[in-house]
Amino acid sequence: MKIMLLSSLIKVFSDEQPVASEVTGFSVLKNERASFQIAVFSEDEKETEVKIEGFGDSFSIFKVREVPVGLACFDDADDYFLRKDSGMYPDCLEPVCGTVKIDAGKWQSIWIELNPDGKLDAGDYKLDISLVSSGKVLGSKELCVEIINVSLPKQELIYTNWYHCDGLLNYYDIEAMSEDFWQVNRSFIKTAVDHGMNMILTPLFTPPLDTAVGGERRTVQLVGVKRRGAKYFFDFRNLKKWIDLCLECSVEYFEMSHLFTQWGAKHAPKIVAADRKGRLKKIFGWKTRTHSRDYINFLRQFAAALTRFLEKEGVADRCFFHISDEPGMGDLPVYRKRAELINEIFKGYPVIDALSKFEFYKTGCVKLPIPAENHIEDFYGRVDELWTYYCCGQCREYVSNRFMAMPSQRTRVIGCQLYKYDVKGFLQWGYNFYNSSHSKKEINPYEVTDAGGSFPAGDSFVVYPSADKTALPSLRLKVFYDALQDLRALKLLESLAGREKTLAVLEDGLETPLDFSNYPRNDAWQLGLRERINSEIKKHI
Repeated sequence: MKIMLLSSLIKVFSDEQPVASEVTGFSVLKNERASFQIAVFSEDEKETEVKIEGFGDSFSIFKVREVPVGLACFDDADDYFLRKDSGMYPDCLEPVCGTVKIDAGKWQSIWIELNPDGKLDAGDYKLDISLVSSGKVLGSKELCVEIINVSLPKQELIYTNWYHCDGLLNYYDIEAMSEDFWQVNRSFIKTAVDHGMNMILTPLFTPPLDTAVGGERRTVQLVGVKRRGAKYFFDFRNLKKWIDLCLECSVEYFEMSHLFTQWGAKHAPKIVAADRKGRLKKIFGWKTRTHSRDYINFLRQFAAALTRFLEKEGVADRCFFHISDEPGMGDLPVYRKRAELINEIFKGYPVIDALSKFEFYKTGCVKLPIPAENHIEDFYGRVDELWTYYCCGQCREYVSNRFMAMPSQRTRVIGCQLYKYDVKGFLQWGYNFYNSSHSKKEINPYEVTDAGGSFPAGDSFVVYPSADKTALPSLRLKVFYDALQDLRALKLLESLAGREKTLAVLEDGLETPLDFSNYPRNDAWQLGLRERINSEIKKHI
């Protein structure tokens, strides 16, 4: 058996030996999680126990599972990819309880996540790591870990990764608002929060996102509606249950689902209402133009009722609203009219939308625009708060993203970029989108990872639905969380040594200043930078 101790930035493919330097040690802060991998090759199939001594029980073990990738990237993507062909890629992390099955003739990875969680004393720890089968040690390694006597500060970045309930309903064959619905969502929400997500997309009505014109996504509507002539009555019991659940899981902010359709705000979202006999009927949708008097009347009544409810629940100052996702310049006249209405009826509430044309901000119709990271320079220094996002289109110009075919360093570097640009919020559209493009059909994420061949694999989700109705993380989710921890470490250093010194540490040795396209594209720089940050933190505590 061959074993290698590797950093969390390496992706171990079954068909090739990793080409990477082995990791011998690293440092962490007292409340920080840090991961490494044991890459394994065996000529024979084995059931192996992973033994880790020297760190108490402050660790978790996962087996890295490969999943099929059809579309690895678009044809015009840049060259910072591991591979661009279809095939099997490492991604899903399956918790290990007991032994790990090692397949014959393949490279595999065992992912170890250390989590001192403030329970271990500061100091140096020597970890003895071994793989044991039938009482025989098949291989062993040592790893030195230093715990620095200070904790990461609370995350200040507002981070949302759009949460999609319909995929969970379809995969598990359960009904909205059933007991199973709440149980499944508790697990998936908690996993999101455990990995840094502190804002959640809240389906007031079925979100009008990635839906073909004239098509529908499965109904997930937290607000009950009754219509009696031109008068509407609203039932917020399920919304309250959702908010309470999210608060229990430590969600901090609520991102209300879009009140107009994607790509231009031309139609109303699907909204169902109960008739006098309690039967649900669609009252708004693709046939409803957003200048409809009926829909505007509905929105005015809804806004008055919802704002009273949010104030009563004590979460009004945690809520953000949307108009329409990714409008283009041709949509500006319609979008502006819809924005004027929303800003009027939800007066004082922040409105955010993913859009990358500065003209939208110049009109005043949206005060918190969210440009894609490759357009952020157009907004930098010109808006009150800088937010950014990425999705399938960010595969050029070397900007950060999280596709399965990308190096993990390309995913992790964004923490440094968010710090330098003092970004306040980050959005990504697919925490658990288990549909094909335009939601024309549901998919099994273990079998289809590219939304039916439409988006590069990994764009549409970062968690997998397990058989026991809990969320399984991807290694990409873990790596992005490391980026958030890098951001927090930089914030900590700034609080100790000042922003000028922190930026000097961040850009030490770089030929050109760090931005969203220019950064050293190698693992050694990324890992070494974090050690330099930690070293500077130690000097100032």
